[in-house]
Amino acid sequence: MLALLARPNAREGGQRFLESLYGHLLVSGNAYVEAVQVDGAPRELHALRPDRMRVVPGADGWPTAYDYTVGAETIRFAQRDGDSIAPILHLTLFHPADDHYGLSPMEAAATALDIHNAAGAWNKALLDNAARPSGALVVGGTALTDAQFDRLKGELEINYQGAANAGRPLLLEGGLDWKPLSLSPKDMDFVEAKAAAARDIALAFGVPPLLLGLPGDNTHANYAEANRAFYRQTVIPLVKRTAEALAHWLSPSFSDALRLEPDLDAVEALGTERESLWRRVSAASFLTDEEKREAVGYGRRQ
Repeated sequence: MLALLARPNAREGGQRFLESLYGHLLVSGNAYVEAVQVDGAPRELHALRPDRMRVVPGADGWPTAYDYTVGAETIRFAQRDGDSIAPILHLTLFHPADDHYGLSPMEAAATALDIHNAAGAWNKALLDNAARPSGALVVGGTALTDAQFDRLKGELEINYQGAANAGRPLLLEGGLDWKPLSLSPKDMDFVEAKAAAARDIALAFGVPPLLLGLPGDNTHANYAEANRAFYRQTVIPLVKRTAEALAHWLSPSFSDALRLEPDLDAVEALGTERESLWRRVSAASFLTDEEKREAVGYGRRQ
């Protein structure tokens, strides 16, 4: 099983495969893995795009097959006689109102995403207009003719809009006066609105805003503490759920019931916690050597 996960297919290594798997799961709330079987045993694993997959429920409501559509062609994955495992593993995030599909964190943070995108579009528009708010040119006296209006509009678009024209003074002919109409970015506070939306998006994905350098978040005292909380509360639970699902799915193809466990000793962010555990266990005079080995995860000597 470990060899299969280390090299799931000819195109991808284990890290790239898991990157695709977690990316699909977090962006769409669903992730699908296809097992290519030879003589009833899995030989390759492929992460399939969730937007192309459709669950086919049976009469009892449980999934009986999966339809994968690419262009005009649809492939149905159904359990076949002789297969030791199901051809598709479907991973989902919790969805309170759907029996078959998961809920993406992006859906939960949809309003914050809209605010963040709108603030970015606003700032981009300001830069395109030389960072000046919209306003009106007021003509004193007689009204402009159509030719004069088109000429003035063209000169403004060519000579006074865009980053290249930032700071260029506006030359007005007699009778013209510039009247700003909208509020400044400071008055509208778009920067703070964008930062607040970014914090909401980060929290929806379980990422402490401090790790992303977002201002205004004081939940954790420092970066190291936030990083440990990120691993403990977000990364490790997600990895354990995924490892449990993969092991349960693939185990029937192997001789024994196998488990997959993440190697937390290899996580640098948790090194301080591990060091503290070892120190406490080593100082515990009431424990035997075998009990100390079990307490730190090594197990008894054979």
